[in-house]
Amino acid sequence: MRSSCHDGRWAKMIALGVLALMPLNSVGADTPQVVLDASKTGPRTIETLTERAILRDYRFAWLNLARALEANSTSPLNGLFAGTANDWLTRAVNNQGRCGLSSRYLNQSHRLEAVFYAPEGDVVELHDNAEYDLQILDGSRTIHTEHVLVRYSVLMTPAADRWVIRQLQAVPQF
Repeated sequence: MRSSCHDGRWAKMIALGVLALMPLNSVGADTPQVVLDASKTGPRTIETLTERAILRDYRFAWLNLARALEANSTSPLNGLFAGTANDWLTRAVNNQGRCGLSSRYLNQSHRLEAVFYAPEGDVVELHDNAEYDLQILDGSRTIHTEHVLVRYSVLMTPAADRWVIRQLQAVPQF
């Protein structure tokens, strides 16, 4: 028996609305393009090695976020998200899978601006101007395609061996 998510267009339209607000990414070898402007960060400046680590981990997080949403599996997330970002993303992956949908984030471009770096070095706030192509699939059939421009407010914190995303929230403006 098919899930109630397949009973009508409303469930898919709601899923499309939720997915359109989600951060998005590329799949496969299509690595997200990420640039970071840390020139106006305060109250502390970001060290060069820290800046490189944030770029590396942010790119990796988005790549794996895209893989998780395409495969409807949380295993690619691999500890790259924590707290509310992890809770939200886990729900999104599970909900779209329950409805028989998946999503692809292609041609990702993320322009990050570091706006706050705590004096203790334990949190960085980023503003992400993200741009990507979003495809929503019902099984193997593409049911929606659009070019998306989204702003995200992001909080990252250091973990044992990487920076993790703790908050990832779409915002209308910075």
